[in-house]
Amino acid sequence: MAMRRNIILLVVLFIICAVVFYFLLKLPDNSARKAGVCRHPQRIISLGPSVTKAVYLLGAQDKLIADTVYCIDPPEVKKKEKIGTVTEVNIEKIFNLKPDLVLATSLTNSKAREKLKNLGVRVVTFSTLKDFNDICNQFLELGRLVDKENEAKEIVKSVESEIILIKEKVKGLHKPKVFVQMGVRPLFAATGSYFVNDYIEFAGGINIAKEAKRGIYSREQILKENPDVIIITTMGAMGMAAEEEKSIWQKYKTLSAAKSGRIYIIDTDEITAPTPQSFVKTLADFEHILHSGEQNEK
Repeated sequence: MAMRRNIILLVVLFIICAVVFYFLLKLPDNSARKAGVCRHPQRIISLGPSVTKAVYLLGAQDKLIADTVYCIDPPEVKKKEKIGTVTEVNIEKIFNLKPDLVLATSLTNSKAREKLKNLGVRVVTFSTLKDFNDICNQFLELGRLVDKENEAKEIVKSVESEIILIKEKVKGLHKPKVFVQMGVRPLFAATGSYFVNDYIEFAGGINIAKEAKRGIYSREQILKENPDVIIITTMGAMGMAAEEEKSIWQKYKTLSAAKSGRIYIIDTDEITAPTPQSFVKTLADFEHILHSGEQNEK
């Protein structure tokens, strides 16, 4: 009899737990979050352009309900609700949209992130990308978060194969000295602690700013290093600042890049908001810039 009572008690407890869990799932989004229920996200907000691009690449765009005004790629993302900029967001608007997952970046205002968490919103923050491995690892993590893990793995595997081919293609070629300019006033360089360094090295170049402890550079330093190639990012304002910088560099007649006409402008979004797929595309552009015509001579 005692055993029978124990079995009945266990069954009753199981039924109670099942009923409680069912009603927790039926609670409004925010109540469910506060109750600690973890569900597969269906209402996602992205707070970074690279995150938004990655969501689309994974085929999870139907779950994306809002993003920032700087999320412009792919073009159809412009139809999504906008909740602020990359750094400053509208907390009230985000909360009222009832997201079950907010994908933030290290650029997102830290106080805003904490406030959203305190309101019961699930916030996942992606850190600053240091190299290609970081790009892939964060992409795989995003795949897990949005239930697209297999798709993420396939994309990363394909991209890694393409990168191997590019590295093989430039093996044995002359390694030009490269300066990538990412800002003006102050003049800002891509150092070795930033993933842009991988564009240069994977494409068979030497980053003159690799060992710099910080990205702020002087023109005198760059002239002393005398790069063979200068690549300038558009830096907004329809590339006007980049065009001005190109004109300035062209005036230095002793500068190797100026003498050979190897000063290029590249779109900021293309270089600074990468997915694994866009990384390899930009890498191919770097390879072409650094070694155009050399393969035929190899």
